[in-house]
Amino acid sequence: MTENKHITIWIGKKIRELRIAKNWKLGDLAHYSEVSIPMISKIENGRVFPTFPTLLQILKTLEVDLNEFFEDVNQDLKFPGHILVKREDCKETSKEASIGFKYETVLTHSISNVSLEISILTLDQNATRERVSTEGFEYIYIIKGDITYKLGDKTFNLKEGDSLYFDGRQPHVPLNNLDSESVLLVVYFITTI
Repeated sequence: MTENKHITIWIGKKIRELRIAKNWKLGDLAHYSEVSIPMISKIENGRVFPTFPTLLQILKTLEVDLNEFFEDVNQDLKFPGHILVKREDCKETSKEASIGFKYETVLTHSISNVSLEISILTLDQNATRERVSTEGFEYIYIIKGDITYKLGDKTFNLKEGDSLYFDGRQPHVPLNNLDSESVLLVVYFITTI
């Protein structure tokens, strides 16, 4: 992974953590900062490097000093040999334009040329959203439930214990087939060669 891509992912992760610490949704940060929801989403997901004025506007809104924001950038680039994540430290996030999709981020970490994000996705019985595309690759594992996974021009029926690995640039969406919730492990791999 190039250093620029790693920094882009690191900035997005840190902005997301600061936003969640304030218990703000994407829409809240967009409203207060006057930066659009799609742009904040792209920044948080490491898809775009924010312009300097945009970054300053977001940090000002989050009440974070620019120097404080970047003071631990080098620490986050080094792997300490292990990462322990306690249940209470998992961060709940929601994706824009979705209903019934609850993501809990378990781990976000970058190693060498791979940025890794692991989440637990709970789909309510009536969960719905448009198909999305993401940078990198995705792996999903069905912990509980029965889902239909639409991927590009293919459709997969997946039950508990099934998994699917795919190029996230293909438009995709999971649909819950049950009258109760389904739970998925979602792993994102973002690489730069």
